[in-house]
Amino acid sequence: MSLPAQTFARYSLAFLWLSTALTSLFGAPEIGYRILAQAGIHGVLAELCVWGGGLLDMILGFWILSGLRPQLCITIQMATIVLYSVLLTLIAPEFWLHPFGPVTKNLPVLALLALLKSHH
Repeated sequence: MSLPAQTFARYSLAFLWLSTALTSLFGAPEIGYRILAQAGIHGVLAELCVWGGGLLDMILGFWILSGLRPQLCITIQMATIVLYSVLLTLIAPEFWLHPFGPVTKNLPVLALLALLKSHH
């Protein structure tokens, strides 16, 4: 992968994490609360989950932009995506069939991260 392609991939991933964080925290937090309610998670615990996930996404987005310890950053992104995918599969498996692909998009994102990991 060429350096411009790697740079574009990094900025694209940072955009994905940061936009997801902002959407989760401020744009449509009710979606997160609704999903958590399906798992019986309400109140303060739901607040912690929504805010924790949103802040984790934000941290990952800024970490990518920082360029610090890229291998570790990629590994943590991959682990986060797998965790989110497993949790969403257990709580709301219908999201695998959603036309906008909230879970299915994770597969190509993982592939992109694996490519970036192999070029660092």
